[in-house]
Amino acid sequence: MNTILSPLYIAVSWIIVQFHKLYSLVFDEDSGWAWGLSIVSLVIVIRIALIPLFVKQIKSTRNMQALQPQMKKIQERYKNDRQRQSEEMMKLYRDTGTNPLSSCLPILAQSPFFIALFQTLSHIANNQTVGVLTQSQVESARSATIFGAPIASRFMDSARDVAELGASLGTVRTVTIIMIVLMSASQFFTQRQLMTKNMNLDVKTPYMNQQKMLMYIFPIIFAVFGINFPVGVLIYWLTTNVWTMGQQMYVIARNPTPGSLAFKQRQERLRKKGKLAEEPVETDTKKAAEAARAARSQPKRQSKAQRQSGGGQQQPGQVEKPQAEKPQTQKPQGQQPRRQQSKKSQPGKPSKPSANSKK
Repeated sequence: MNTILSPLYIAVSWIIVQFHKLYSLVFDEDSGWAWGLSIVSLVIVIRIALIPLFVKQIKSTRNMQALQPQMKKIQERYKNDRQRQSEEMMKLYRDTGTNPLSSCLPILAQSPFFIALFQTLSHIANNQTVGVLTQSQVESARSATIFGAPIASRFMDSARDVAELGASLGTVRTVTIIMIVLMSASQFFTQRQLMTKNMNLDVKTPYMNQQKMLMYIFPIIFAVFGINFPVGVLIYWLTTNVWTMGQQMYVIARNPTPGSLAFKQRQERLRKKGKLAEEPVETDTKKAAEAARAARSQPKRQSKAQRQSGGGQQQPGQVEKPQAEKPQTQKPQGQQPRRQQSKKSQPGKPSKPSANSKK
């Protein structure tokens, strides 16, 4: 096992040593601030490297939200057959390429680094070198304290073990309990924020039940196993929980899942700022354009007999040319004798005498 994880030991210890050199320019190199901030910086480096997985997690969550109407139909169709319901759900996941466990990817990806840091601090507590840490650096880290608790100490350590690190058992347990409570509370709040604000609670699906279960399971896991974690590991996990909570708050506020409470709140904020005022206007314009197209295309459906029976009345959208042609075909028939009379009266000029002779 040590051979397999030795590259991780080297990577984790190297990152800590580099940040420790940086913080030693400001703090005492043997202080808990120098070593504690080095662990915090290790978390920041790892979380930045895991941003692509976080983006994948967001996309998977959105896909699950989009599938909720179909999930509801499957539940209603096979509500009396749990096995068939599960089979149809799994088929839907396969067809859409959705993985309901993608929300756990960031936690799973951090596990190797978490184990490496745990083993590194365990070596420091036993005054053993690990990775690139030298013996002098191990002794410096072993004596460093956070609020009076050595970073290599644990809640379950005996009074003798704690005394060897130069601290009291009461101080160590008080600090570890506070950090465990903060760690569990931050994890619970992060998961609860995801469920209440960034999910559509109107549709009950297995994914919702899974997220609700994780909301209660993770804090319990942290509380149970936290008593066996060194203080340095508790610093690591508390920092990563705070990072996750802040990252999630940013994403929910800026790009919430459609249909969620956060999405409705964002739409309301944009509406108050006037940024959504143009949307109804654009919709009315499109409807007016479609109505205009329908009005222009309606006269083309009339037959020729219907257009001729309309007489001189102009129909909506009718071209003026057919109206001009109809009078031309009727006027020559009624005006032809008058034109002939005018032509006969012009050469002889006695048009008037001819009229008198008739009288």
